[in-house]
Amino acid sequence: MKGGHVVGLHFVFVLILLLLTAVNGDAGGDFTGHSSKLSGIIIPGFASTQLRAWSILDCPYSPLDFNPLDLVWLDTTKLLSAVNCWLKCMLLEPYNQTDHPECKSRPDSGLSAITELDPGYITGPLSSVWKEWLKWCIEFGIEANAILAVPYDWRLPPSKLEERDLYFHKLKLTFETALKLRGGPSLVFAHSLGNNVFRYFLEWLKLEIAPKKYIQWLDDHIHAYFAVGSPLLGSPETVKATLSGHAFGLPVSEGIARSMFNSFGSSIWMMPSSKYCRTDNAYWKHFSSGSRKGHMAYHCDEHEFQSNYSGWPTNIINIEIPSPRGDEAYPSFGEIAQANLSGMECGFPIQLSFSAREVSDGTFFKAIEDYDPDSQRLLYQLQKSYHGDPVLNPLTPWDRPPLKNIFCIYGIDMKTEVGYYFAPSGKPYPDNWIITDVIYEIEGFLGSRSGNTVEGNPSAVSGDETVPYNSLSWCKTWLGPKVNITRAPQSEHDGSDVQVQLNVEHQHEADVLPNMTRSPRVKYITYYEDSESLPGKRTAVWELDKTNHRNIVRSPVLMRELWLEMWHDIHPEKKANFVTKAKRGPLRDDDCYWDYGKARCAWPEHCEYRYIFGDVHLGQSCRLRNSSADLLLHYV
Repeated sequence: MKGGHVVGLHFVFVLILLLLTAVNGDAGGDFTGHSSKLSGIIIPGFASTQLRAWSILDCPYSPLDFNPLDLVWLDTTKLLSAVNCWLKCMLLEPYNQTDHPECKSRPDSGLSAITELDPGYITGPLSSVWKEWLKWCIEFGIEANAILAVPYDWRLPPSKLEERDLYFHKLKLTFETALKLRGGPSLVFAHSLGNNVFRYFLEWLKLEIAPKKYIQWLDDHIHAYFAVGSPLLGSPETVKATLSGHAFGLPVSEGIARSMFNSFGSSIWMMPSSKYCRTDNAYWKHFSSGSRKGHMAYHCDEHEFQSNYSGWPTNIINIEIPSPRGDEAYPSFGEIAQANLSGMECGFPIQLSFSAREVSDGTFFKAIEDYDPDSQRLLYQLQKSYHGDPVLNPLTPWDRPPLKNIFCIYGIDMKTEVGYYFAPSGKPYPDNWIITDVIYEIEGFLGSRSGNTVEGNPSAVSGDETVPYNSLSWCKTWLGPKVNITRAPQSEHDGSDVQVQLNVEHQHEADVLPNMTRSPRVKYITYYEDSESLPGKRTAVWELDKTNHRNIVRSPVLMRELWLEMWHDIHPEKKANFVTKAKRGPLRDDDCYWDYGKARCAWPEHCEYRYIFGDVHLGQSCRLRNSSADLLLHYV
């Protein structure tokens, strides 16, 4: 560990003043008020909040019992020694989402609930989520009351979060408390499923606030929204987990993992969906009917039926079933079955394929309900908690939220699963399905685990190892009619490898791709930023090469860009809507390193060799110069 933080005290003091002090302005990126202070509100992703026991549970044949406030998610010691007890505290009743009769768990609160899921010398680093992010905040002197975490029970569907825990009422109160405490609006940092939660909150808020005050409330309380690794159109891995389980790296069988995952109402929240299918607007239906209750029609436009795969690279699921059923089972399935059964004898295994739309509208689960006991439960939750939700059907494409500043950030060019082949395993539930092949997108191509040729519509690049590119990049449709594109190395650079395209035409609800080169040895970050946008609104998309879904919140590159963008955003002498990308130098002691080729510290204008007792190699002794307080002026 380095010990030179005190040396850059003047630099840190300047950064704190600039980061925490707002200025008057009338541009979309400014917020008004003298000495106003920003707050950061963190909404974690799926399985990224600690759950604690709220029961007393005696575990037979194990010395470890569960007592109130004991860690449940995640305590690997109790998981290994008393897995049946642990499951009682994790499982929910699949229909009404209530706790097990013998044990209940509730989300922990505060920042400690999201930093490390399983604290410990060995397990802590392995389960770290937001810990590195918080260390950055502390290193730059951000006050403790400026960072607020809003953990939630990630097992529940959105409506149950409000019904059981009043989560969205509490989230609204958190924003209002932050405004009163700090005197300024908040920055929202959401990761993965946390973005879905925030989207639902914005729709829920429309029904809680007078229509004329809704936009004003957003402007007063939310300065910017950072959507990190957002599954805007869902993820196929969710479907895989419902059929074969997802163990999250835990020492449990896939069958146990599947039973647990399918008991959660949130298991459907990130199902892949079609970009061409929507529901009626719940907001206007609320005012026209005078009631929040009632089914909202789910309909698709003509593009859904004219294009292949619902706008995805390929079909999500290809599955063998033991025997065909008649047309009465389900209209859509009947049509599919007839197309696949021609010339086949009854009872012979057949393979059916299902697109993203047929997954999200229930066609797939209806087709296999005779062969899978979980399908009926999933269909119930799908209709009750998603298509029938009175606030929002989450399985529909996102429109741009009505916020002033939005930054959509995700990793790309990782090998990402986009489709699966399943077949009966011959084993009893929950191990009754087996994956026979997996389809991947790999840097603009489709491949399979078996090596078979794959037909489809691959994206220009691949996703972040968990969410495919077409789902992550849906936020590009939020960009304005003209876009500035910049590609720069992720590491510190002098600007020699920066490429820029200005005022690129962007069609509504279309992707925009750069005409730029890449060096195979360099990891880049590509910025898409509004050149023209709606008055008072800014949108930016950042694509980070070779950054996976989970680790992006721990990326020092992401943290550096966030700090620079926010510092630039509130600077009184800023010259552009977004921070310059022309150069990136060191900001912290950790950014300085030893250049063995030149036998000196790299970036000599900003870093110097200064040994402190305890340094064990040359790089540790490279630290920021005392005179580096003006470093950030390069980014105005």
